[in-house]
Order: sequence, then C-alpha cells, then structure tokens
Amino acid sequence: MIVMKFGGSSVANAERIRHVASIIEAYKNERPVVVLSAMGDTTDHLLDAADLAVNGTVDIAKVEKLHFDTARELGIDVPAIAELLGELKTLLTGISMLRELTRRTRDYLVSFGERMSVRMMAAYLQQKGTDAKFYDAWDVGFVSDSNYMSAELLDEVWETIPPHLNDYKNGKTSAIPIVTGFIAKDKKGVITTLGRGGSDLTATMIGAAMRADEIQTWKDVDGILTTDPRVCSDAHPVPEVTYEEAQELAMFGAQVLHPRSMVPCRKTGTPVRVKNSYNIKSPGSLIVEKHSGAKPPVTAITSVKHVTLIDIVSSRMFDACGFLAHVFNQFLKWNISIDVIATSEVSVSLTVNTKADLSGLIEDLSKAADVEVKGEKAIVTLICDAAHSSKIIASGFEALAKEGINVQMISQGASKVNISMLVDEADANGVVKILHGAYFGK
Repeated sequence: MIVMKFGGSSVANAERIRHVASIIEAYKNERPVVVLSAMGDTTDHLLDAADLAVNGTVDIAKVEKLHFDTARELGIDVPAIAELLGELKTLLTGISMLRELTRRTRDYLVSFGERMSVRMMAAYLQQKGTDAKFYDAWDVGFVSDSNYMSAELLDEVWETIPPHLNDYKNGKTSAIPIVTGFIAKDKKGVITTLGRGGSDLTATMIGAAMRADEIQTWKDVDGILTTDPRVCSDAHPVPEVTYEEAQELAMFGAQVLHPRSMVPCRKTGTPVRVKNSYNIKSPGSLIVEKHSGAKPPVTAITSVKHVTLIDIVSSRMFDACGFLAHVFNQFLKWNISIDVIATSEVSVSLTVNTKADLSGLIEDLSKAADVEVKGEKAIVTLICDAAHSSKIIASGFEALAKEGINVQMISQGASKVNISMLVDEADANGVVKILHGAYFGK
C-alpha cells in the first residue's frame, strides 16, 4: 500500500483532475490511498462567501461555477456535489440571518471544498473504469479534539483508522479510497479542520497507521531541491533527506511538508517521497530516518524574508539568571514566536516575523533593557551536517567575504542539522546564490 497526496493546485480544474487521475491509475497496482485538498481557490472562495453572508448576502456563484463547469468538462454527473452545494447554501443562509461566523461554523464551511473534491475525483475515475470510492476523513477513523480551525488528532486514530482500510490493503476490496485531507470530526461529531499542513498530516497519518510502504506527496518540481530554482537556475534535486532535515527545511521557508505532518511517519519510520506530478518517472526525493549512505556536508539552502531583528542589551544580564526568563515571558505574553536567537553575556539578539505587531512587546522589553528593532532582514539557512560546522562556515564565509557581504548574526540549531545566518533582505537572494555556488557549484 502507498498513500498519494495531491494539493489544491493539482486538482484545480478539469485538465489537472484528468492528469492526476492518470497518475493514480499508473500506481493502482500498488494499492494507493489518495488524499486530496480542495480544488484550486475553493477554500478562499468559501471564506469570501462567508464574509458576504455575515453582511447579509448569500452567494455561492464562484464555488458552484467551478464545480459544475469541471463536472461538465469531465463528462460526469456528480449528484453528491449538487447535494453539498445545497447544504452549503443553507449554512450561508443561517450565517446571514445571525450575522455571525464562529470558529466552529467556519470549520464546517471550509470542509465543503475537500468534500466536493474527493467526490469529483472518485466519479471521474469510475467513469474511466477505475474502481474508486470517496471518503470523508471521519469515515476512515479521523477523530480530533475540538480546537476549531487548528484541531489536533487524538491518539486513538492509530487504532480507528486501520479497521476501515485493512480490507483494501489486503486485497479484499478493490475500490481506491479517495479521502479528504485537512478535516476530521471531534467526539461530538462536529466537523473540525486540522490547521496548517492539515492535508499533509492526513496523508502521513494514514500512511503511518496503515504501515504503508511509502507516502507520496505530489508537487510541481522533481522533489526537494538544493535551493529555490527561482533564485538559482542550477538548483537540483536532493535524492534523500532525513525527517529532521525536512522539518528544518519546512521551518525555514522550503515548501516540503509541514513539520507537524512529520510526526506520525517518524513514529513508524514510514518513508515519504516528494514527487513531480509533471514528471512521474523522476524518482523524486525520499525522506527517511537516516541517510542510507554518506551524509553530505550541505544538503540544501533555504531563506525566509520579511524578518525583523530585535537586539536587547542590558548590563543587568551579567550573571543575572532571570533576565532571559523575563525576555521570553514577554514574548509569551504577546504571543510572538521567535525564529532564531543568539546570546552573549550582556545581550540577546533574536528574529521574528515582520508581520507581527511588536509595539506592546517592545514597550515591555524596554522597561528592563535597551531595545533596538531593525526591519527588512532575511534568514538564510544551511541544512547541513553541523558536526562539521567549522569547515562548512569557513568555505561559505570565504565566498561571502569575496563579494563584500557581512553576516549580521549566526545561530546553530540544537538539532545539529542547520546553521542560520541573518542578512539584509536586499542581499538574501545574492547570499543564496553565492552559498549555492560555494557548496554545489561545479
């Protein structure tokens, strides 16, 4: 058994659905379980419809047109979609009457995208003569807590998922399961959404619980690349990365898998393969527990822009064990996440996302220290074997020095697989190019 996950852009229209269906058929002898996101911009259209409903207008024209037009282009009749659209209209009518959208109702609302997507794909596969059956995630055992908009799966899913899919895995049934990503139900039977990376988590949870041979996530590039190909045209696929490296890549800007989706497959050691839906013969990149061969010094380079640097300096920090605790408590109070941090005896420098409102935080920090805020920064991260950090840093800094670029801060993660450096945002792409040439150039 394998699990195949396709995102919204992969099923955005009739042409893309035909293409994905052909990929599924090419793998049908490996007993795939398919996880789908909502079609294209459907989730955004649903949220737009919710905004209109709160203001008293019920309008599902965009959602309705996309799905009816797609069904017509595919030459299929999907009464289940018409039924869901009717249910959606009833929900929006209720929202328009109450003029209120709760978190619980929002989850119910956005679930329609995934639910219509799987019905569309299953109907098209059946029309082509491939046995397929759609499932809402709760039909295959997905149970979550009631933290609407960002629910977590309960531990019992390890036990509730297999009974629903064992017959298919063992060949007793033939219909390919097409399962909704991103959604679940809580103990009360109320629909929830799994938050960021929810569809990835659905796929890895099924793969891990079913002890699948492999989990595949399909994108539009040949796997995980050494860096962003839009920055470096000579970026090339990385054959293999570890779960830990993949998590760091995702944390620092690379579009791989959301870090939380790695948790189930790490527990069972189930490999994850990143594949290219436009080049199905490419082996892609395999994510595993440990490298099968020699560990490369540098695996990949990634960057995050729109970063703000906060420098906090206080003479009271010397020998004051409570100073850092005070600093971190202020970040906790204002619910602001720290990305990278570096400390000395009398100062601490850290970075945050520029989009965060820092006014209250800075005011509180200024009561105990001198605070300087510097915007328009970027974090460039080396995913590497940090056990050889001196050699890696030396060669990279030598290349940067030749170009007159100074790094403003450096931090080595506790995971020992990343080294992050802070540069001016305007220099970020140039830094990535220089480092990519230093580590991967011919």
